[in-house]
This record gives sequence, C-alpha cells and structure tokens, in this order.
Amino acid sequence: MTVRARYRLRDYKITADPVTPPSHQAVCVTGEDADCGADSDHQETEAAVERWIAEHTRDTGHDFYRRARWDFVNTEPGAWR
Repeated sequence: MTVRARYRLRDYKITADPVTPPSHQAVCVTGEDADCGADSDHQETEAAVERWIAEHTRDTGHDFYRRARWDFVNTEPGAWR
C-alpha cells in the first residue's frame, strides 16, 4: 500500500511590531569549567548593553559575552502556492 501526501506551501509577510521596541541583552560566558552567567537583563538600547559589558569587564576581568537583540514581529498569512 502506497501512501501519498501533498504538501501546500504558503507565503507569509513578517514585519517588525511598530508598538513594541526591541530589547537588548548580554550574558557573560567567560569561564573554563562553567560560565560566569552574569546577565545584563533586558535593556532598551544597544549602548546600555555595551556599557554593562564594559562595567562587568572592568569589575571582573571577564572578556567573553553572548549578546542578543530581541524584537517582536507580526505575521500575515499570504497566498497558498
């Protein structure tokens, strides 16, 4: 018995949410056995995260970070293909 499947693809329009501003965050991942784990928490600007990184490096000597920009998006289903 042969089972056949048909897949339909759909286009989506993805746009940045105009109401919610992006958020920036950094986590210190310096460490050999375990990451430091210090977290900048969510900041409104990239400059605020960079300031947190500079201050954490000054206070601890740590020099390796994971940095992210978080934003919210809206999706709008488009036509089926």
